[in-house]
Amino acid sequence: MGGVLKRLVRIASIAWVAGLLAALIGAARAKRGAPPLPDRAADEVDIRAILEPLDFASTSTAFRGGHLTCWFGGGVLDLSRARMDPAGAQLGVRAVYGGAQIVVPETWDVELQVVGLLGGAGDARATRGRAVGAPRLTIEGIAIVGGIGITSERPDGRPDRNDEFEELVADA
Repeated sequence: MGGVLKRLVRIASIAWVAGLLAALIGAARAKRGAPPLPDRAADEVDIRAILEPLDFASTSTAFRGGHLTCWFGGGVLDLSRARMDPAGAQLGVRAVYGGAQIVVPETWDVELQVVGLLGGAGDARATRGRAVGAPRLTIEGIAIVGGIGITSERPDGRPDRNDEFEELVADA
C-alpha cells in the first residue's frame, strides 16, 4: 500500500513540474506577441505582464475596461486617476503564476467575478457604503496560483513610475 502512495506522489510531482515547464514555455512564446503598453489616456487597455513587472497608471477620462494578463509577472495597475465611463467598466483579468494590485478610487464600486485555482481575488478597501449609482467596475477572470487585489492606495504610498519620470523631466 505504501509503495502505491509513493508512486502516486511521484507521478503527481512529475506532472506538476511538467505543467510548470509547459506554462513557462507558453509564457515565453506569448511574451513575443505581447502588445506594448497602451497610452495612459486610453479608455480601453490591453496590458500583459508576462515574465516582467507591471507598473501602469491610467489617466483615462472615460475608462471602459479591457484586459489584464499577469503570467509569471505582475505588479500595479493604477486606476486611481482615471474616470470611469458612466455606463461602468469591465476588466477581464488572468493571473497565472502572477498577480496584480488594482488601485481604484475609494468611490468606485467593484464587483469581483474571479475564479481561483490555488489563487484568488479580494477587495481590501474599507467596506463602507458606496453612493447609490457609484461607478461599477466589474472584474472577471481567473487566478491560477496567482492573485488579484483591489485597493485604493498604491503599495507603500509611492507614486507611479510615470510621475517620477515627469518630475525628472521637469527638473531637467
